[in-house]
Amino acid sequence: MKTVYTKEMLKFIDASPTAFHCVKNAADMLEEAGYMRFDEKDAWRLSRARKGYVVRNGSSLIAFSIPAGDFKGFRIYSAHSDSPTFRLKESPEMNPECGFVRLNTEGYGGMIMSSWFDRPLSVAGRVVFEKEGVLETKLVNIDRDLLVIPNVAIHMNPDTNKGVEYKPQSDLLPVYALADTKTKLSALIAKEAGVKEPEILASDLFLYTRQKGCFAGADKELILSPRLDDQECAFAGVKALCEIDTGTENFVPSEYINVLCIFDNEEVGSGTKQGADSTFLEDTLYRIAESMSLSRTDYLRLLADSFAISADNAHAAHPAMAGKADPVNKPALNKGVVLKFNGSQKYATDAVSAGFVRSLCRKNDIALQNYANNSNVRGGSTLGNISTAHVSVPTADIGLAQLAMHSSCETAGAYDVDELVKLARSFFEG
Repeated sequence: MKTVYTKEMLKFIDASPTAFHCVKNAADMLEEAGYMRFDEKDAWRLSRARKGYVVRNGSSLIAFSIPAGDFKGFRIYSAHSDSPTFRLKESPEMNPECGFVRLNTEGYGGMIMSSWFDRPLSVAGRVVFEKEGVLETKLVNIDRDLLVIPNVAIHMNPDTNKGVEYKPQSDLLPVYALADTKTKLSALIAKEAGVKEPEILASDLFLYTRQKGCFAGADKELILSPRLDDQECAFAGVKALCEIDTGTENFVPSEYINVLCIFDNEEVGSGTKQGADSTFLEDTLYRIAESMSLSRTDYLRLLADSFAISADNAHAAHPAMAGKADPVNKPALNKGVVLKFNGSQKYATDAVSAGFVRSLCRKNDIALQNYANNSNVRGGSTLGNISTAHVSVPTADIGLAQLAMHSSCETAGAYDVDELVKLARSFFEG
């Protein structure tokens, strides 16, 4: 088997240490494919054979392409830009203790805490500063091995292999420097941003692991990478949309407006102005319809003939914990896209939306497998039902199988992202 997109996807993730960087890189791909950026503050003047995108908060993005001919609904693909990590608190440098300066952090999302120990880390995010009376933002990434969260030696904690409860405020603060350092973190951030230290008014800064994505396995059939959940699915959606829309004169004939959503804050419940539980999608779809002189009734008629795919990675059956998987619906790596079901509606898939996805996959020779939670094991949730509470359209939850979800480094199949790009392309092509 050959991989077409995997190397590019790993480079995308490596260049996206935070949700802000993920959205910036997605926007760059869209602009290269001819998409124009729109601002929510401006009036939009749209027409057929037009494509564009809008960003909210710098960490969420919605792109759209309007067919040259008549259309009767929306085709919506969504993923998320954020991953579990540690966020820096205000004034993060703490008083030296035992000769070390540590940074004051707090958890963001439900991470596997032990996976953050004893590996090179750094800091990335955004800063806000004032320039000529206007607040501006700048992405920053201290692109070098900077921090470490050191483990306690087994001699001092002999029960460490018997299960340990970690306390984030004491056990998981990263070491920044020795106590006699004269180099402040704020100075490094200001230098990276290209501004003077006192000019920075605020920041959103996060830790990230310096490990780069790579191939593994006897036949290089595996990939190891940070943030596979869910930048893998975000990349696949952007790539598919860019490939089918190469220019206004070459639009693929379609009866639907294609919409790509990359939401922030899924890992903390989506309840933010830029999350799936916000009005971002609803606002954008309505503005598209309104800009094309459609009435409210026309807009609701478009929704009635629309479909959404929520793409967020799924749990593969684990070789050391086979009993945690459902006895039947247990995905495997490199067996294709995963269609996700849940009786309590943590996933939005039902018979109608499952039938749609299965038909799409059969017609386009796309590998598809099923996922359901073991009924004794509590599962997670995702974007599908959250976003459809605002834009109510038939929705299927899908993803790619992976191991070690929410670890600082996750494992997946090297060939599966090609199947997801193929599915997203087929979906957008109508």
